[in-house]
Amino acid sequence: MRNRGKPRLRGGEGRARHAATAIDNMTALSPSGTLRIGAADLEYRMIGPAPADAPTIVMLHEGLGSAALWGDFPDRLQQATGAGVFVYSRAGYGASSPAALPRPLDYMSIEALEILPDLLDKIGFRRGLLLGHSDGASIAAIYAGGVADHRVRGVVMIAPHFIVEDMGVAAIADTRKAYETAGLRAKLARWHGDVDNTFYGWNDAWLDPKFRNWDISEYLAYIRVPVAILQGADDQYGTIRQIEIARQECYCPVDVTIIPRSGHSPHREAPETALNSITEFAERILYFHEGSAGRAA
Repeated sequence: MRNRGKPRLRGGEGRARHAATAIDNMTALSPSGTLRIGAADLEYRMIGPAPADAPTIVMLHEGLGSAALWGDFPDRLQQATGAGVFVYSRAGYGASSPAALPRPLDYMSIEALEILPDLLDKIGFRRGLLLGHSDGASIAAIYAGGVADHRVRGVVMIAPHFIVEDMGVAAIADTRKAYETAGLRAKLARWHGDVDNTFYGWNDAWLDPKFRNWDISEYLAYIRVPVAILQGADDQYGTIRQIEIARQECYCPVDVTIIPRSGHSPHREAPETALNSITEFAERILYFHEGSAGRAA
């Protein structure tokens, strides 16, 4: 499902016009609540200062994740960086509205190019980082390369996917077996209101034979801000090939941290290492380079 030709870009002029009217549609953010984006109600948490008062790190969860499944990592990240941290559950996850199934195979592009722009405007996003894990990292890459948004000053990708690898598909097939026969469903049900909607929405898409052609690497060439990639050395869903693609395709700086003795979720398996790496990147991009600690714009 490789995009043909140049990625569909939302240009700077159109983005500026959209942002100029976004303030009228902003939502006053409580520490937690829901946002109406399109036809879905999305649960969220806003930790620390509001987007009007400080840079904001917007966190995009994995394919079976949710706002709650980040655990205390967003809180620790807020404390370490001083930035506001916004976490939310996409439709079909956590306590957000269910998603229509089957998901289209370009669901990550839809999230990045149609849902995320409206969400950022709704929360009053002014300046900050996108931080995504797995599917969330792929969504962040598509947004950064497909939307000319000067508010995004950097992108953090934890275990990103830019292409489909055989070993990843095999691991996802094993995950389906664990869900249906080995107790994974009960574990995930703690975190999702409609766990079958969550699981099969993600798993069916990745195991669809047509998904083997999924390839978002062309978006990387259009990213114009620094990128940090964190990868577990023992990631069961992706190999070092994903990082090689980023280095080959990106014209922007790409910082890579390989975390030993860690699999697909280094922020859970090696939280101190992951937190230190992300904090250093955030401080360098948001404060040191811009000399603007404490300012949102």
